[in-house]
Amino acid sequence: MTSIFHSRLSKDFSSLLNDADDFDVIIQVGENDNINEFRAHSVILRARSAYFKSALSTEWVTKKDGMLHYNKPNITPIVFDIILKYIYTGELDLENHLDKDIFELLITSDELLLEELFEPVQEYLIKNHTTWIQENFDHIFHTVFELLVCEILQDFCLNIICAKPQLLFNSKNFLSLDEDILHYLLERNDLQINEIDVWDCLIKWGIEQTPSLGSMNNDRTKWNNEDYNALKKTLEQFIPLIRFVDFSSTEYFNKIQPYKAIIPNDIYEEIEEFYIKGTLPKTITLPPRDRIESNIIKPHLISIIINWIDKKDEDFIRDNNDSLYKFELIYQGSRDGISNESFKNKCNLQEPILVLIKCQDSQKIIGGYTPVGFYHFVEDVEDIDDIDYYDRFIFSTDSFIFHFEEDEDMKLSRVSENFFKYAVYNNFYDETNYYGFNFGADLIMCGNELLLADGDFCVYNISSGIFIIEDIEAFKVVKR
Repeated sequence: MTSIFHSRLSKDFSSLLNDADDFDVIIQVGENDNINEFRAHSVILRARSAYFKSALSTEWVTKKDGMLHYNKPNITPIVFDIILKYIYTGELDLENHLDKDIFELLITSDELLLEELFEPVQEYLIKNHTTWIQENFDHIFHTVFELLVCEILQDFCLNIICAKPQLLFNSKNFLSLDEDILHYLLERNDLQINEIDVWDCLIKWGIEQTPSLGSMNNDRTKWNNEDYNALKKTLEQFIPLIRFVDFSSTEYFNKIQPYKAIIPNDIYEEIEEFYIKGTLPKTITLPPRDRIESNIIKPHLISIIINWIDKKDEDFIRDNNDSLYKFELIYQGSRDGISNESFKNKCNLQEPILVLIKCQDSQKIIGGYTPVGFYHFVEDVEDIDDIDYYDRFIFSTDSFIFHFEEDEDMKLSRVSENFFKYAVYNNFYDETNYYGFNFGADLIMCGNELLLADGDFCVYNISSGIFIIEDIEAFKVVKR
């Protein structure tokens, strides 16, 4: 029989750190005004860290009055205090520590070869400090991709980029991005960015990465054939990753044609035929990216709406294991006409539908989601006028409405539990076209007007008011 007493061992070693009188090493950490000295036992440091096993046996150490002295200016006192407690006790307490210190702990753990800390520190940052990671994304991203041990954070950062590509593509360090990372991102179908922006960024990146071009020779009107061939060689592995069929005709003629020389002939011929004849390319096999074709919201915002559909927090970072959705534009007011009748002609479906509304003279974007559609046929109804108003709704537990302004102040209102059966008005009963749609009497389309009511159907109600619809879009939501 084997008995294990780890908890007592940890407690005893903790006492050894705090109360011992036989320390034989002094480690000075920090620099400038942030310096501190820590006393420890070299035998414990060597046993617990391969780094110290080597470092305390080299010329890096000086000996004075029987004590080993070791300087480590690139580690802060706060971080080293956490590490020393872990070395002695085997315990890691990250509560009440600043996010920047926890991230510094991860970097230091790599340097000190403390492999046991790699995974829990990364997972703690992701679980508890996602906002900080996004606010400091440029620094975090480039740091973790320099550390092989940070695979968890690397994957997390790549998923953030797919949801919010502007964090990377608009950063000052984008032009120095590693080609393998860029290749991986361009392969992703869930990269929430307009394809023309991908193309513009790729061209800038390629110019910077081409030795004969760069910032000193980035004016293509002055290029010769050798310059174009050099750029073509730099970008040859990336061109097939571009979804050329996603460009508008104007974008094709203004942005793609000028770079005809860098596109392989077989690809360019199919692109040209597509824009002239509408013939779909045969060899360009990558599908359009999983994003929303909307004139009302920016592509990256759909990630937030998808999170709401999946009942996740709006800041949740999705990965390849999460559900994918396709948004098929079935109605557009500026194209089909803004009226109750035109909306219902396109949207009287018994399927999930997302509605987006842009209001006149306002930055306000308002929307609603119904997983049950707007129209359910009801049998054996002889006279609709005999049906009580509150019996004309469709039951739903997952409907919601929302609004935001300029990508900010996102407000979500889910259908209240007490009013699931009043979630969405059934347009089967609306013979007079009084409504285009009606979300629980809280969000109603009446012709070119949008009514926001401060009612009881949704929790966390958004502000009430009457708005003129500038444009409106409806998408059939298909879960892949």
